[in-house]
Amino acid sequence: MSEQLKDKPQKREKRTLKAPSEASHGVKCKETTGRTKDSVSIESSIDEFGHHDDARKVVKMENTYQTGPSKRFPVPAVTDILKDVLTTHLQEERYEVEWSQKMTKTISEVIRARVKDLMIPRYKVVVLVHIGQLTGQGMQISSRCLWDTANDTFVSYSFKNSSLFGMATVFAVYFE
Repeated sequence: MSEQLKDKPQKREKRTLKAPSEASHGVKCKETTGRTKDSVSIESSIDEFGHHDDARKVVKMENTYQTGPSKRFPVPAVTDILKDVLTTHLQEERYEVEWSQKMTKTISEVIRARVKDLMIPRYKVVVLVHIGQLTGQGMQISSRCLWDTANDTFVSYSFKNSSLFGMATVFAVYFE
């Protein structure tokens, strides 16, 4: 290990950059050493004369470049959550305007918390809840976003009683 430490100054000297041109005088350049065994890169500053300042070394972790999820989003488990929460909160309720505004916020927060408890890594979760009065009308709900069909998914569940309907949708978007 001590031999590796002795070789580092020699390798750094080989990788030094030339002094900046007149147009870029006074601009500090960065030199990045290659990958190490633990996938950590070290950046050191080189001033305008090419001297190293060893006191300013910064350890920077490299990206994982993971382009797909290690664990898929559990659609059946989230469907059960939606069914349970909507049934529990809306089963015996009558439709009222002010109540429905507050209840949509409450239900969406409960669903989001329960989905987050599943601890699915690298997925962003968006929850939409709609509550409306049943008076014989029809309704269409649509959403648009950028979508990766291989990794992103959604779960939707609707509930209905004699006075109201409730629809909850959970969008799971994979975050690289």
